[in-house]
Amino acid sequence: MYAILDIETTGGKYNEEGITEIAIYKHDGHEVVDKFVSLINPERAIQPFVVNLTGINNDMLRTAPKFYEVAKRIVEITSDCVLVAHNANFDYRILRTEFSRLGYEFNRKSICTVEVSKKLIPGMPSYSLGKLMHNLGIPISKRHRAEGDAAATTKLFEILLHKDVQKSILHKSLRENPKRHLDNKLIRLMDNLPSSTGVYYFHNSKGTIIYIGKSNNIKTRVNQHFTSETSKARQIQKEVEVITFELTGNELFALLKENQAIKTHQPKYNRALKRNSNLSKQVFSHALYSFKDENGYICLKILPADFDKQPITTFTNLAQAKRILQNITDNHNLCQKLNGLHKTQGGCFNFSIEKCGGACLKKELPESYNLRVEEVIRKYSFPGGNLLVINKGRKTGEKSVLWIENGCFRGMGYCDLNHQINNREILEKIIDPMENNKDARHIIQSFLRQNGHAKIVDLQLPYAEKWSS
Repeated sequence: MYAILDIETTGGKYNEEGITEIAIYKHDGHEVVDKFVSLINPERAIQPFVVNLTGINNDMLRTAPKFYEVAKRIVEITSDCVLVAHNANFDYRILRTEFSRLGYEFNRKSICTVEVSKKLIPGMPSYSLGKLMHNLGIPISKRHRAEGDAAATTKLFEILLHKDVQKSILHKSLRENPKRHLDNKLIRLMDNLPSSTGVYYFHNSKGTIIYIGKSNNIKTRVNQHFTSETSKARQIQKEVEVITFELTGNELFALLKENQAIKTHQPKYNRALKRNSNLSKQVFSHALYSFKDENGYICLKILPADFDKQPITTFTNLAQAKRILQNITDNHNLCQKLNGLHKTQGGCFNFSIEKCGGACLKKELPESYNLRVEEVIRKYSFPGGNLLVINKGRKTGEKSVLWIENGCFRGMGYCDLNHQINNREILEKIIDPMENNKDARHIIQSFLRQNGHAKIVDLQLPYAEKWSS
């Protein structure tokens, strides 16, 4: 029996993808005897290029079942079957990853129709599924959707079955990944880990921290480390002897604590932040700056981050920077031409749809235009003055408190009572001082820009007003 499948995913980092759609055709070597097709809610965002490729978007998946809700059906329909897929390593890895997140070890033999096609149908100009089917004269519908691609793979596989008269190549193409069992040490290390938000630390036999990470679910994330096949993960699995953790209650605090801990301890397996705290190149690559042109208009421009200049805000990558600048330009009726988003000799596109007042053609005076740009600068710059960012804590009734004083990040802590943050002396005691480095400022700024669930308390206002506002 064969389980011929195709999987569509969210895209993203290796082993962090989620399934958005799955199709499985159960085949007895002669015909399809069972079928399972379903959209899947991946509980994470789909990468834009994947949306363009598949047509599957986040809205389509809001009411779709989550993977754990269909996992039993997948186990049943693939039971006693050999998995068949076009580029089987990808589909099999994604499926095993999803099951490992549930704590279940999914193992099946597998056949890759790309490999078998190269042996049984040599000399084809391309072995991609679409081109291969086209060159074989077989129509394919619903391309880049799981059901369509699985149906096409089924047709291809039937051709291969017929071509392999002796069945020798198919037997040689079987792949059976060895079962990965967590050894007793790794199982013991995971026993007391929480399924909560926080920072975790891997220590070696000497107590030295060798890796630091953060997660909204520490236990699940550590399990991913322990079931990963990468060389780095395998080395960590060998060396780790103790795992400690620190709950933070929210992702902002987890990010800030991870950032500072990596800079402090310099773990050998953390490379992204293992640098001098003044160098933030790995955390954010681009920044937004402002300047006046020869006509007096304030222009916004994305440039590679320059640590000697004070940016308005910072971005993790260029794509994020362009997306946010476009949103800023649209939401504040700014000029795409002045902001470097539309290269033209005439008016920008926003002017043609009446979303720009005509600064690109000098139809709007710099004085009125610049007022909106200055509003943007105030809104998106790292917050100045004295304020607190109040978020959820680690337990019911507790609040987390992040303190910014005179525009500098002072530190963060937790409180149970409102008066603890109204009294400066008490506030200084409950706050853990932290370094006001560019990485920390970027993390806070990004969080505030995304308008998280935190409450902003202006310390200049009377207490009753600031807590009820």
